[in-house]
Amino acid sequence: MSCKCGNTCAPAGTPASSCTEKDREKCGCAPAPKAALLTGKNFTATRNACKLCAPLGASLAFRGIEGCLPFLHGSQGCSTYIRRYMISHFREPMDIASSNFGEESVVFGGRGNLNEGLKHVIESYTPKVIGIATTCLAETIGDDVHMYVKDFIKNNTGKINLPVLLHASTPSYAGSHADGYQWAVRAIVDQLAVDGPNEKFIGVFPGMVSPADLRHLREIMNDFGMNFSIVPDYSDPLDGPVWGDYHKIPEGGTPVEEISKLGRASAVIELASTISDKQSAATLLDERFSTAVFRVGLPIGIRQSDAFFKVLEQITGHEPPAKHQAERGRLIDAYVDGHKYTFGKKVAIYGEEDFVVGLTAFCSEIGLVPVLCASGGKSGKLKSCIQDAAPELDPETAILEGVDFAEIGEAVKTLEPALLIGNSKGFATSRATGVPLIRTGFPIHDRISGPRTLHLGYRGAQRLFDTIVDKLMELKQDSNDIGYTYI
Repeated sequence: MSCKCGNTCAPAGTPASSCTEKDREKCGCAPAPKAALLTGKNFTATRNACKLCAPLGASLAFRGIEGCLPFLHGSQGCSTYIRRYMISHFREPMDIASSNFGEESVVFGGRGNLNEGLKHVIESYTPKVIGIATTCLAETIGDDVHMYVKDFIKNNTGKINLPVLLHASTPSYAGSHADGYQWAVRAIVDQLAVDGPNEKFIGVFPGMVSPADLRHLREIMNDFGMNFSIVPDYSDPLDGPVWGDYHKIPEGGTPVEEISKLGRASAVIELASTISDKQSAATLLDERFSTAVFRVGLPIGIRQSDAFFKVLEQITGHEPPAKHQAERGRLIDAYVDGHKYTFGKKVAIYGEEDFVVGLTAFCSEIGLVPVLCASGGKSGKLKSCIQDAAPELDPETAILEGVDFAEIGEAVKTLEPALLIGNSKGFATSRATGVPLIRTGFPIHDRISGPRTLHLGYRGAQRLFDTIVDKLMELKQDSNDIGYTYI
């Protein structure tokens, strides 16, 4: 039978996968299965990746250590690309050194470049710490950077003022920027944490969140009266006050001394859902020092934030402070006020896997309907973690990992969501489809609010909820000839 949409369906009711949802309603085609939207790829290349390179995430993690200068072992182009990305999001200076590979380094190895580069950085910047991350090129040719660093320390002890030298293996072909961040955090803990008598001290691994999120986490922990350290903490280095004089290495970050105490911590909290044990700094501490580990997903929305506060209550034996209970109450009241605007509206969510899990749980609890949950990451855990965090989600929801923005764009055209929720890299999809974008996560390049975008806790959920509801109300005003003054 010939459909009004131009497709031929025989027999009647056969799914017409190229029809939009509205076309299928008109012509009577059976709905296309949501989970089958993007299966059967006929290509191998990535088209506008929904992820960034692993050394970028590692550079961010290293930047969260006090007095640390990130150093990439590889070509200069890698450090230039990452600096550009960081500066565009955080709107702050971001120096990243490089061993500056050339043709000779590719053939004979980069030991000489690394040694020369480290000496130059030590002389020019006098850092307390240098965080060395390997690029694809260095990993591909097989440079043994761990051995190079040991030899550098041995050969230069007593000759120059050596900083702490850290190294993380971060080839982009093995993972995303979120993976690179976690690999670097684990390497930092692996190389700095020291055993000793147990202390009443809590370590917090926050994941790759905004400076505003890090500050809010500090506030929450302080309100519980905890002795703690956030590892890493780049909130001040990458969202600091204006300078009178230029600082080669901005002030702030987690001191090395605090990181070394993690081996003696009474407990650690890891805000992550999809992380593997091989990536996890918390798992490393458990295996090496028998540290008590509490792992919860990113506290986005009421349920996820409740889980986080429950952990803090369990560790401290104290109920959440009154001001946070009040924030929770105001948030619930806002949910009641705004539910009629959000209920049943479809959304597409994309970004780092842990962010997608948290945002999906949040959207589900406010009445939105996630029809697409997508990430360029490939943990293999995205679907199960989303189902755990948002059990009410339709089992037919398209949950896709390892995808690019070309695939996301195709799904958006088919699923016709009211909103996109994710980082600035989805703007081209938003523009092409006409679906408005709510900017969250990293990177946010086309707005100035990136480092101050709050996602976590009841306060972060309030900000996200208000932003989403305001956008939906605006769309209703703009799409109607009357132009409501009251909605």
